Amino acid sequence: MNELIIELTDVSASDFFGNQNAHIDLIKKFYPKLKIVARGQKISAYGDQEILEVFAERIAELVAYFGRYNNMDKHVIEGIIMSETKNTYKTHTDGVLLHGVNGRHIKPQTPNQEKIVTLSQKNDMVFAIGPAGTGKTYTAVALAVKALKEKQVKRIILTRPAIEAGENLGFLPGDLKEKLDPYMQPLYDALRDMIPAEKLNSFIEKGVVQIAPMAFMRGRTLDHAFVILDEGQNTTHGQMKMFLTRMGKHAKFIITGDPGQVDLPRRVTSGLKEALVILKDIEGVGMVYLDDSDVIRHRLVKEVIAAYKSIDNHN
Repeated sequence: MNELIIELTDVSASDFFGNQNAHIDLIKKFYPKLKIVARGQKISAYGDQEILEVFAERIAELVAYFGRYNNMDKHVIEGIIMSETKNTYKTHTDGVLLHGVNGRHIKPQTPNQEKIVTLSQKNDMVFAIGPAGTGKTYTAVALAVKALKEKQVKRIILTRPAIEAGENLGFLPGDLKEKLDPYMQPLYDALRDMIPAEKLNSFIEKGVVQIAPMAFMRGRTLDHAFVILDEGQNTTHGQMKMFLTRMGKHAKFIITGDPGQVDLPRRVTSGLKEALVILKDIEGVGMVYLDDSDVIRHRLVKEVIAAYKSIDNHN
């Protein structure tokens, strides 16, 4: 009896097998002459060599489909297995950047978010500037995940300045990661929408996805990476200069921020505001300015932003 072992390295095995192994149980029905065992990260199959070769091709196609769409159902499984030719599954994307968890369509929601995508395709460094809720961080993370999935980069690096907002990190409980995680939560939230939990944890453990405060960027050269600096308005002159000069070969940088929400001490100039002036005429640097029309949170967020803007303009 011949043996075939397929290791699932590009997808979450438990998600691929389906709830209570529903997917793998359906696959087994199409191959009654094979003994198929799904355990851990592997699928083992035993039987005739010719059938095993066809089985391996179909599993590879199913893995490719699942890796792209993060979802599949019995119709997809039946369609791929029953097909007599290799499946390519080209579909109309309608602006979809990628398929997130459970096949969720991740795509720009406003013209300015689309502009972030366009500028990122044309430039290696992009500044996305705008108020809260305009989707600048979410769009940036989607572009990073897309680049990783398409093997345009080898890793994603996400960073934020750890402004303490009235609390001293040293007095917070836990180790360094536990102290910093609350500051990084918006980045985790976006990633969890786009990468299945098991796969995301694996990426973080292997350093494929790195989430770290600004201080961890010092001295590094960031090659073959998609790097996002979030909340850039809270960097100082020195921090922003240090960060921007970390750019290595085959790297993409996106810097997001809201100049209206600077948490730095008084008389400390925001590195983001300074960079927007210094770098505005450099070729290869793109800048997008989002506004209230791009807010995609609760309808009240637009009104809150407008109300505060009115007060700020009078002060």
